[in-house]
Amino acid sequence: MDTRIAPGFDLAAIRRDFPILGTTVHGKPLTFLDSGASAQKPRAVIDAMTRCLETAYANVHRGAYHLSETATEAYEAARIAVQRFLGAAEPEEIVFASNSTAAINLVAHSFGRGVLKPGQFVLTSEMEHHANMVPWQMLRDENRGIGLRYVRVTDRGELDLEHLAAQLADGKVGLVAVTHMSNVLGTVTPAAQIARMAHEAGAKVLFDGSQAAVHRHVDVKAIDADFYVFTGHKLYGPTGIGVLYGKRALLNAMPPFLGGGDMIASVTLERTTYAEAPARFEAGTPPIVEAVGLHAAVDYVNGIGMEAIEAHERALVDHAMATLTAVPGLTLLGTAQDRGGVFAFAIDGVHPHDLSTYLDRHGIAVRAGRHCAEPLHERFGVDGGTTRASFGLYTTPEEIDLLAAKLVDARKFFA
Repeated sequence: MDTRIAPGFDLAAIRRDFPILGTTVHGKPLTFLDSGASAQKPRAVIDAMTRCLETAYANVHRGAYHLSETATEAYEAARIAVQRFLGAAEPEEIVFASNSTAAINLVAHSFGRGVLKPGQFVLTSEMEHHANMVPWQMLRDENRGIGLRYVRVTDRGELDLEHLAAQLADGKVGLVAVTHMSNVLGTVTPAAQIARMAHEAGAKVLFDGSQAAVHRHVDVKAIDADFYVFTGHKLYGPTGIGVLYGKRALLNAMPPFLGGGDMIASVTLERTTYAEAPARFEAGTPPIVEAVGLHAAVDYVNGIGMEAIEAHERALVDHAMATLTAVPGLTLLGTAQDRGGVFAFAIDGVHPHDLSTYLDRHGIAVRAGRHCAEPLHERFGVDGGTTRASFGLYTTPEEIDLLAAKLVDARKFFA
């Protein structure tokens, strides 16, 4: 038995569930190391969406006929599946959006513009994806009197919790919006501690769980998150659907983000009254087939077990730390004590785009650039960007070994 694989984790069987992993690129077997951008899809997800389109598709919430009722039941069943996946108290706390970015923008618009008051601040951090930075900058720049603060990142790539406390000390922060796991550093932030610090200072807290929800068991009640977002396509589900969890009282206190069908209680020529959450935030025809696919993805990872997935990926991270840091000329961004399967690095004398092209010729898919986190790269003095390898539940130790070997070859090639 390969000791680099967690005991009881049937990696070979899991890989057979993903049709694309049996394909080739440039005549080489595909080595997919870009799951942090978008994960591959198991047959269960592909089949569920196909069945929906072929046998059970209709618009939801409106039709007084069997097919529409069937589609509505499937759509709402997906909401219940996500509620249970996140440990939310009730399905009404789950809002479907198009992705994490849309979910954060929803909070920025509805909570930021509808609940926060002039003189309050949003507190985010230097390590955020642009999706959890740009919306708050846009809110600040509207001259509503709402400010923006940032928490520093340490040299190890962890949130500076002393600086977080200092930023909260004056009681003017209305919302803390931080990542639960960095898409560049792999850092897993101490969510429960951050939430406790925010609440003690009178602030609400939003976690961007786009990476964390894929790699770790998340319980929004246990960490006491006010808002939590993740996206379907990173959780082995389809694109076009994301999730916003929000405490029900908070959601119902927020004005709608978009107006239109299905988000109303009543409409006259003079005024509109809005439905309660989640309907008030799901204007128009929702992502019906995508919700079915997300449900299948949640069932798939639950069938394996998030604890088993986490154990497998912890073993991969340990192996990658030992293997990649031994590559000559490699500089790794971030050495956080608690981290997931995301590794951004630079190779001396090799541009990230050149490196990724070289690796692609050997069938290895990685990402190159600044990964929608330009301020973080500036913080670490790598304005030219990095190459990023990110793992999924189907990643093997042999793929990490191949990456390391080809990084050594690439350095020699470009020298």
